[in-house]
Amino acid sequence: MEFEYTGRHVDVTPALRSHVEDHFQKLEHIFNDSTARAHVIIEVEKNRQIGEILLHWRDHTLTARDTNADMYQALTRAIAKIEKQALKLKKKIIDRKQGARRAVAPEPDGQVEASPRPPRIIAARRYTVKPMTAEEAALHLTGEDDQFVVFRDADTNRVGVLYKRSDGNFGLIEP
Repeated sequence: MEFEYTGRHVDVTPALRSHVEDHFQKLEHIFNDSTARAHVIIEVEKNRQIGEILLHWRDHTLTARDTNADMYQALTRAIAKIEKQALKLKKKIIDRKQGARRAVAPEPDGQVEASPRPPRIIAARRYTVKPMTAEEAALHLTGEDDQFVVFRDADTNRVGVLYKRSDGNFGLIEP
């Protein structure tokens, strides 16, 4: 990991550098590649000590800033904020990779087995079969929201099913 230090109204001492680098050494398990770059900004305004860290890692920029009376405390708390953000980002990256892995269908091994159980009847409905002609059934079906009507043909005394087709016309099923 690369570090860059900027001191505003204060000199960056080797003790401050080692403090930051020691804390980031503990976070090495998160930033396991060498592409991470940290820009540490140390600033003093009257009685306030401000520690700000900009971390560039995996095309993302993590930012943390803390103000305290003690500079070491401000830097420690800013590093803790960076750690929290980095863990959240790493979890998000891992979840995306695993989600893509789960989305890919497994390759068949050559033997595809059919399902052993036969198809079942899920729903059964009873309809009253009224005697009417095919034309009367068509008039009845245009006035209803149903997709089909079961009727007994008044001329032949046989059961028929009249259904709506996707092209807007009707289809007739007779035994």
